[in-house]
Amino acid sequence: MSEQSPRREFSGLRMGKPFGIPVYVSWTWFIVAAFITFSFGPRFRYMLPDVSEAGAYAVAFAFAVLLYISVLLHELAHSVLAKAYGLPVRRITLYLLGGVSEIEKEPPTPGKEFMVAAAGPALSLGLAGAGFLADTYLVTGDGVPKVLILQLWLANLIVGVFNLLPGLPLDGGRMLRAGVWKVTANPGSGTVVAAWGGRVLAVVVILLPFAMAYFSGRGFAEGEIGDLLWPMILGAFIWMGASQSLRVARIRARIPQVNARSLARRAIPVTADTPLAQALAQATESGAGAIVVVDHDGGPLAIVNEAAVQATSEHRRPWVNVGSVARSLEPSMVLAADLVGEPLIDAMREAPSGEYLLVESGGQIYGVLATADVNRVFTGV
Repeated sequence: MSEQSPRREFSGLRMGKPFGIPVYVSWTWFIVAAFITFSFGPRFRYMLPDVSEAGAYAVAFAFAVLLYISVLLHELAHSVLAKAYGLPVRRITLYLLGGVSEIEKEPPTPGKEFMVAAAGPALSLGLAGAGFLADTYLVTGDGVPKVLILQLWLANLIVGVFNLLPGLPLDGGRMLRAGVWKVTANPGSGTVVAAWGGRVLAVVVILLPFAMAYFSGRGFAEGEIGDLLWPMILGAFIWMGASQSLRVARIRARIPQVNARSLARRAIPVTADTPLAQALAQATESGAGAIVVVDHDGGPLAIVNEAAVQATSEHRRPWVNVGSVARSLEPSMVLAADLVGEPLIDAMREAPSGEYLLVESGGQIYGVLATADVNRVFTGV
């Protein structure tokens, strides 16, 4: 399974940097490698009667490694094309259910979104086609190469076709999103449609084995109950990915509401040696919600930290000056008061802080923007 994903914190074991893109393997890959080895070992033992039992399991492990190399190539197809479009790619991670290309920005147009999403399945189907031709015309006999090529082209065919299914977080879901985006001129609408497609797909994946058993009239044998585990894991993963996409769509719909001016708190200027109790009283009298520490010429030096004020007991406030509960202003904490939407979010993300000083184009203090006030815009999403 393949997915284009936002920034994540887990990195795993670093394996290399093809095309300048770091590649990591999650520890969960080893679970799948062991599962493939032990489940395919008996099959390869049957298909390769001249190979020992230990040899058959070695071939099964080689198949697991080659399959994940195919997955890596699938992800590289996404990432290399994304880089060609100027989109930053943080890394590729191979994990339990396939791979993730961590593309840090969305394509700017539905056409580029479609092409980046389609690149992975196209690569997998291309590998399947090449493997089929090699299996049919180039490799003869019934040895290990023949068996591995057969299993690999079949696996790549399944990966390619499955990823074309129209539901997020699959590549086909991103292609559907691009199509709806193109028709409606609204990427959010595309995300909602594709995410609900993913939820429907998740339900189908989970229920399909039960439906097949019911209509065949044979039910499940005791040894086949375990075959339900992977469809349930896969369906749960698709459901969670689709639900996360819906949440992201709701968040993006609220981003235009993030307006620095409308969310700003009026601030009063005080010098660093002003007693905290006195500064708070002045703020209350003037209806201000923030305090800015300034020098004797009125230049801003720091912002009084709301959390530090709340941590200071009332009986100590007359004896504590505001300078001791203020955070010095760094250049990144000074933002233009005209910032709105994504540029404002990006500026705050680049320099995490509890408060930011908002200034006019001429440098005059407009107010203070509290991160808590911005977060409230997204409450309930």
